[in-house]
Amino acid sequence: MRQTSWFSFGFTTAQWFIFLLANALSLPIVIGQIYHLPPEEVAGLMQRTFFVIGLTSFLQGWLGHRFPLSDGPAGIWLGIFVIMGELAANTGQQPEEVLRVMVGGMIVAGLLILFLAGLRLIPKMLGIFTPLVTGSFLMLLAIQLSGVFLRGMMDIRTASGTVRWDLVGVSLVVFALVLCFTTWGKGWMRSYAVLIGIVVGWVGFTALGYQSNSFTHSGFFTLPEFLAWGGPIFEPGMVVSAIVVALILLSNLIASTNAMQQVLTGEAKVAPSVLTRAGVWSGVATILSALFSTVGMVPLTVAAGFVEMTGQKRRGPFLTACLALAGVALIPVVIGFLSKLPGPIAYAALLASFGQMFGLGLHGVLKEPLDPRRTRILGLTLSLGAGMMFLPASLFLSMPSVLQSFFSNGLLVGTVICILFEQLWPPNRSKWAKN
Repeated sequence: MRQTSWFSFGFTTAQWFIFLLANALSLPIVIGQIYHLPPEEVAGLMQRTFFVIGLTSFLQGWLGHRFPLSDGPAGIWLGIFVIMGELAANTGQQPEEVLRVMVGGMIVAGLLILFLAGLRLIPKMLGIFTPLVTGSFLMLLAIQLSGVFLRGMMDIRTASGTVRWDLVGVSLVVFALVLCFTTWGKGWMRSYAVLIGIVVGWVGFTALGYQSNSFTHSGFFTLPEFLAWGGPIFEPGMVVSAIVVALILLSNLIASTNAMQQVLTGEAKVAPSVLTRAGVWSGVATILSALFSTVGMVPLTVAAGFVEMTGQKRRGPFLTACLALAGVALIPVVIGFLSKLPGPIAYAALLASFGQMFGLGLHGVLKEPLDPRRTRILGLTLSLGAGMMFLPASLFLSMPSVLQSFFSNGLLVGTVICILFEQLWPPNRSKWAKN
């Protein structure tokens, strides 16, 4: 009986480790390509990402929400990184400076989350994040990132500039494979769809002679670098954006903990004390992400679906897997190998999830009747938010920096518009709502 118990513990721990790895593997490759980071810096970013995910997930599971609920790169932070990287490329700004601005923004967001959690205000902010706001945000995020990721998946060229259509074909196969597994797959195939797609694509690229960038690693143990991108820059525009991002992160935190509470106990809502503890450690996680120069973390809603599918609700294997991921991040040989993942494969695996993200947003909007008032707000949010994404970056260069960073980000513009309309135009004041 004891051997069976230990086997079950080890198997569940391995499942959690693979789940954590699958949700962390692609992002450093994508960020490295957008900011043109050399191979050794991509490997360093991967090391820091694994370390922070393992550490913050452990702290949340031990001291924060105390659920088997893993942290992962926040979609909103990924969107901001991508947008700022694209803006820097179009305006000639140095990528190193942009990354330091991102560090400053994450520190501001983390401190604000800590402040709100310390005053126990998080449970009282639920009214701001209505289904219309959260749903519109997810749809805009999918629209914002889809173009960037589609270009990254298909723009594979030789040194002479010729498109490698054979490699593009492999990327499309990976996209289709992940999409099919996440839509129609059962059991483990659905949970590990991203990891399966990455492995198949990596093998395909290698068979076709694709050469990944590599670097020479040394030693058997290396600590992650502190402030690898340099000291923070608190640019006014990013500070304003970070405040909005912090509010959106709280919405994500509330949704994730509620989903896990539903899976674990059948109750729909988390206790205010749990939200407060989770908020404190979410703020800490965001600050740690900044100090270790990686993308800001947030509890992943998809972890609730993973627990529901596997039926493994114990914290022990989850916490062990978190420590294992943080430990693997200290081994240069492992990180050096994983950092060779072809960028187009990382783009393809992540792009497959955006259709699901848009669908989740639409489903959230439809949780309440789509009356004329809500239809008008949704239309304005999507049209203005998405419309801002197509405006040239040069249009905003003459604006003060505090406005430039905000208006060049259609995701933030659309989300703020939706929040303002929801709060200033309540249903009981709408003449349409009475019809």
